Amino acid sequence: MTAVKSSRRATGRITLSDVARAAAVSPITVSRALRGERAVDPALVARVQEAAQRLGYVPDPAARALASQRSTHVAVLIPMLSNALFVDLLEAVQRELRPAGYQTLIGITHYDRQEEEQLLREQLLHRPAGLIVTGFDHSEGTRLLIQRSGVPCVHVMEIGQGPGVHCVGFSQAEAAAAMTRHLLQGGRRRIAFGAAQLDPRTLQRLQGWRQQMQQAGLYDAKLEWLNPAPSSIALGAQMFEQMTAQRPAVDAVFFCNDDLAQGALLAATRLKVAVPRRVAVAGFNDLTGSDQMQPALTTVRTPRRAIGEQAARMLLALMRGQTVAPTSVDLGFELCLRDSA
Repeated sequence: MTAVKSSRRATGRITLSDVARAAAVSPITVSRALRGERAVDPALVARVQEAAQRLGYVPDPAARALASQRSTHVAVLIPMLSNALFVDLLEAVQRELRPAGYQTLIGITHYDRQEEEQLLREQLLHRPAGLIVTGFDHSEGTRLLIQRSGVPCVHVMEIGQGPGVHCVGFSQAEAAAAMTRHLLQGGRRRIAFGAAQLDPRTLQRLQGWRQQMQQAGLYDAKLEWLNPAPSSIALGAQMFEQMTAQRPAVDAVFFCNDDLAQGALLAATRLKVAVPRRVAVAGFNDLTGSDQMQPALTTVRTPRRAIGEQAARMLLALMRGQTVAPTSVDLGFELCLRDSA
């Protein structure tokens, strides 16, 4: 075992040079090995990792950023962590970024434009190498911060156009329109739209449903059930009970999210409302458990994992100074036609 004469800083921290001496390699090899760069020989990586673990070495991200003139983290701003939709996206982003030597710094905006702007200001103080932000509904301050920071940025979950805009997502409105067309083609005429949270993407889905109902000559504002409360199974059950009591002619309900639709199916069982014979029920996002409901839930499957993967790859290319084409990637959606509608 190589003896290590410590050259620790005044703080007592083990340095990268200490690890290099212990592993009998150069400091740059230690840096590359610990960043996970694939060009480093696996045997050297193992030796470096063993030395770092034995010495208790903890990398100093601030020092690394100063030395390399670039950060090793990516700021990711999402609305919620309680929504499985964004958990799936985050996991996909991290799977792509970590092998390239980047870590994610997560900010939760709670669907609040001002909170998002403040989070972005705080994140930019850490000089991130890149940004991933949700959607395009930002405050003017946020738009200016992104534009003036010079930090590569990719928008997720929606698609858009414009100079310098990079995004990966799908059309929320068209996905909702497609499900509404399916219900209409199945003979449904009094199709209600149930929504919670009322964030920008929910309102885009509302617009897709509304346009299809208007084109069919069947739109009625009384069929819109909009609640700003957080989306949940309990709220879905409550909304379904209210709809069937106050609008008995409703023959289908399209919910903006699967947890609402799952709650509706549970309420239908309790109320002895036959689904889909009496009322069809459809959801959005194909969340865990939707295929196990009784009856199995018809829904829109959204490609959140693929969005996370492709957004991370696009951002990696931008951070490396590579040209990205196309700049707007539409991954589409899928109708999962099951027993409930």
